[in-house]
Amino acid sequence: MKQFPSISRLGDAPPELLAGGHLWIQEKIDGANVRFGVRDSGLLVFGDRSDVYEGEVPEPYRHVARHVRENFDVDALRIAAEESDAIEDVADVVFFGEATHRHTIEYDFDRLPSFLGFDVWSASSETFLPPDAVERVFETFGLTPVNTFAREVRATDFDPASYEVPESAWRNGPAEGVVLRTKTGSRAKLLHPNYEEVDETVPMDGDPATLARRYVTDHRVDKTVAKLEDRGYATDFERVYEAVLADVYREEHKRLFHGGRAVDKRAFRSAVAAEVRRRLDGA
Repeated sequence: MKQFPSISRLGDAPPELLAGGHLWIQEKIDGANVRFGVRDSGLLVFGDRSDVYEGEVPEPYRHVARHVRENFDVDALRIAAEESDAIEDVADVVFFGEATHRHTIEYDFDRLPSFLGFDVWSASSETFLPPDAVERVFETFGLTPVNTFAREVRATDFDPASYEVPESAWRNGPAEGVVLRTKTGSRAKLLHPNYEEVDETVPMDGDPATLARRYVTDHRVDKTVAKLEDRGYATDFERVYEAVLADVYREEHKRLFHGGRAVDKRAFRSAVAAEVRRRLDGA
């Protein structure tokens, strides 16, 4: 599967990025890079920046896999491959995006999709698609592209020194930064001053049972049940538990997986299951 495109900071970008042509200015999301492709059989295969998951998707990325599997239209991709000269086979395309689990910024996770797409690779043409085509592709196949603040900005008119990073589309506050893209494939990121340096992770304080009680609230369980009902899914214990666990992993990702000591995942899963069961039973 195609590796991730490199996005350097603007100060390290090739000078030709701002020397001519036009820029697309898109929101930089504070998450983790993820990619997926479609096998000829229709099976979706996921990966992060360095690994491809041929088997089970690791727990921190399961919310992404679930979201993509529920929303991505494989049949539409097959039709596009049959009708387009640019795609010879469904397996020719790799989709890149952001896994929107919490690192530094507290987004409105109820609105923010688990996956935001920002790049599409075509093996047939051996190129990344231009940003306007990327938007169309993700929208056509049922996923949300990363939001664009400005389109077709003259590169020579862009002044990094005076540019103010806009408000995020997904929270009340500034975006982490912006990514500048051209239709020829050049790209660079410009961070908001608040996020020039990565914040230290707040260490966890509590054993798995304590953490489960903290994160598995009545509100979270009720919200999960309502979401499942809205989508026409059953609200049995197993489905509610899996959805709650995925949401907790997503919203507390950095503290659970990148702190001074990672949580004991087996013990934490058991504690979350017990809390979900207790709250569903009204205990």
